[in-house]
Amino acid sequence: MKDLTPRKSDLDPIEVASRDEISALQLDRLKWSLRHAYDNVPMYRQRFDEAGVHPDDLHTLADLAKFPFTLKTDLRDNYPFGLFAVPRDQIARIHASSGTTGKPTVVGYTAKDIDTWASLVARSMRAAGTRPGDMVHVAYGYGLFTGGLGAHYGAEKLGCTVVPISGGMTERQVTLIEDFKPSTIMVTPSYMLNILEEMERQGLDPRKSSLDVGIFGAEPWTDAMRREMEQAFDMHAVDIYGLSEVMGPGVASECVETKDGPTIWEDHFYPEIIDPETGEVLPDGELGELVFTTLTKEGLPIIRYRTRDLTRLLPGTARSMRRMEKITGRSDDMIILRGVNVFPTQIEEQLMKCEGLAPHFQIELTTHNRMDVMTVHVEPCPGFTTDDAQAASVKELSHHIKSVVGVSTRIQMHGEGGVERSQGKARRVVDNRPKER
Repeated sequence: MKDLTPRKSDLDPIEVASRDEISALQLDRLKWSLRHAYDNVPMYRQRFDEAGVHPDDLHTLADLAKFPFTLKTDLRDNYPFGLFAVPRDQIARIHASSGTTGKPTVVGYTAKDIDTWASLVARSMRAAGTRPGDMVHVAYGYGLFTGGLGAHYGAEKLGCTVVPISGGMTERQVTLIEDFKPSTIMVTPSYMLNILEEMERQGLDPRKSSLDVGIFGAEPWTDAMRREMEQAFDMHAVDIYGLSEVMGPGVASECVETKDGPTIWEDHFYPEIIDPETGEVLPDGELGELVFTTLTKEGLPIIRYRTRDLTRLLPGTARSMRRMEKITGRSDDMIILRGVNVFPTQIEEQLMKCEGLAPHFQIELTTHNRMDVMTVHVEPCPGFTTDDAQAASVKELSHHIKSVVGVSTRIQMHGEGGVERSQGKARRVVDNRPKER
């Protein structure tokens, strides 16, 4: 793989500023954001008043812990525009979640917000090794989902040539990669597996493709999958993190020279880690739920948003700003199976240890005799087609899950291509348990 470490002279000065400088900037911007939310969003004024706190009560960064949390349900309860802090005619763009679990969560951006977002995605791409003039293949979905347009505007801001193909049409994706020769691809990691599979189906060698950088986000993925991608394509696989409620992609991003967890762009977002049960703020290094407060957003300021993502805050390495450990799971998609907490990423890690199994999987939850049952649907790698080879792989995976994760599972082997493929975000868990038990 190429050495794509950016020159220090190419970085924004704040990326390598002292911690004291970063903290001073955060405090100044946090005071503004709290006041902006309090003065312009009725929900925040009511919440602050009920909690007995006022923006003027913030004297240190630690004082933020006095303020109430924001939840995803707050966005749905104030649907569609109740949390906007500027008049609707000053909102330049609206994004929204799919709304599959209720009303969509609607987010709005002023023109300045859009420019800030584009600048942070550009910063993230530069950190990943992308350079001005590079061609970027954007296979995130376009539309109300923030991924496609967030990546697109960031790539243009960096000065790249953008191929806005969006998701799906995998055969065409491969054709354009082969013909246009982009050096960077931005896509969900699960869909990148589809592209890899299609390349191999067409008899192409992925290691000979033009791709030098894969910027993967929108879903948790493991270091085992990173090694799989880098080996398959001879490219750097870098994690980008974001969520629409806070901004979209580009809240944090890994640096290509270290790949040790996404660096949080702390000049625009203040991170906290809390105990998911008590809400208590935990010290850096402790595992807990990630909470974000926006520092510069005009259209939709967010105060102490509970992301439900589980991680820990770590010291900066390639940059002065703190890193977050790769997401290990979410506090709200955690599977509790017979008293054991299980995350899909844990299953993926064990799957990647099994030479005979493809990296596609899906977890199905059912109930038998009032007991929850977890079935992991898998398929063989090409060439591992004999009954004996498949049986050995099933046994190996079952053993790994039992010994490492601590639960007994059923393993269902399908034929090649038998596991549901992602056309964007992977649907890792299918819950077929009775809704009322």
